[in-house]
Amino acid sequence: MNIRNWLTEHKKKNLLRRLTPVKRLPDGQLVVPGHTSQQLLDFSSNDYLGLSTHKGMIELSRHFLELAGCGAGAARLMSGDLAMYHRLEEEVAQLKGQEAALLFGSGYMANCGVIPALVGRNDVIFTDRLNHASIYDGCSLSRAKLIRFHHNDLNHLEELLSKQRGKGEALIVVESLYSMDGDRCPLQDMVQLKEKFNCLLMVDEAHATGVFGKNGGGIIEEDGVAGRVDIAMGTFGKALGSYGAYIASTQNMIDFLINRARTFIYSTGLPPAVIGASLAATRIIRQEPELRRDLFARVDCFKAALAKKGVTNLGPSQIVPIMVGQSSRAVQIANALRDQGIFATAVRPPTVPEGTARLRFSITRHLGHEALQKAASLIGAALHAS
Repeated sequence: MNIRNWLTEHKKKNLLRRLTPVKRLPDGQLVVPGHTSQQLLDFSSNDYLGLSTHKGMIELSRHFLELAGCGAGAARLMSGDLAMYHRLEEEVAQLKGQEAALLFGSGYMANCGVIPALVGRNDVIFTDRLNHASIYDGCSLSRAKLIRFHHNDLNHLEELLSKQRGKGEALIVVESLYSMDGDRCPLQDMVQLKEKFNCLLMVDEAHATGVFGKNGGGIIEEDGVAGRVDIAMGTFGKALGSYGAYIASTQNMIDFLINRARTFIYSTGLPPAVIGASLAATRIIRQEPELRRDLFARVDCFKAALAKKGVTNLGPSQIVPIMVGQSSRAVQIANALRDQGIFATAVRPPTVPEGTARLRFSITRHLGHEALQKAASLIGAALHAS
């Protein structure tokens, strides 16, 4: 591969990504050095509940830092298995309605470690076409036969299961809330299918945990299927305002993954300060359900304001994608909005399918009602002007 030519070609197609250094302010706004706007409203953050600046999280994070230092010092199967990890895993298991849980360094590491541990060459994976890249990479590492079904299309999935289930292990992998489309998986019907065809079901709840469910346990809690999902994966780096990830399942499954998931076995344990923040977050989302109510009041405000500008079909969640189509137009609109104080990312292929470039707006509790209404007005004007 000629790297120079590759970079030139991607730049011409408006597909070249660049890092944008920012300064994050306590109120959720951003400062981009050198940009004309002094402060920008951040619509690209996944800190949905605003917990990254929650006093309780900062205090427990600081306490664990002072208690155990900056790092674990080793992988957990060596000498790095700190007692605090077990405390967090117990609370995660309770939150997700499962017997046990296991921590991972990130959501990417969880998906890339768990999927190859569960299936191999003689097995088959059925994956939603719009699943996250980390899921697809986990599938590739497993070397199992990979079959994609149309997004949220259970009729298509059932047809494929009927024809290609095979005699080995079969794994269905979905997201409960899709990060680029903001729509939900029909989990109640999905668990019936997995039981009918005797499959394992893995549900990625990265964007749902903390936001949905009576106790913040995610969509598997809200839909009442936690006990019928075989593997619940989630992250601490989004609504829980920290970092890292987890798998929640049966005790047997967790014991199996401790011995089989390479991204767990060969990774240093998470830093104590991160564990403290995550432990505080799991308690806060159970004890403060008003955070979720407040978030969705802001989501409703934003969507109502967009509807007045003719922007509709905005989905059921805090993730609000606005389809644009061409990458060049998405970048143009994103740049125009940034000049008016709105930081929203233009999402382009290969993150999303060709021809479906979009602006992805994440609503967080950092964004006030007045700011959301003003932003919706500017977004509507930018869409009509482009």
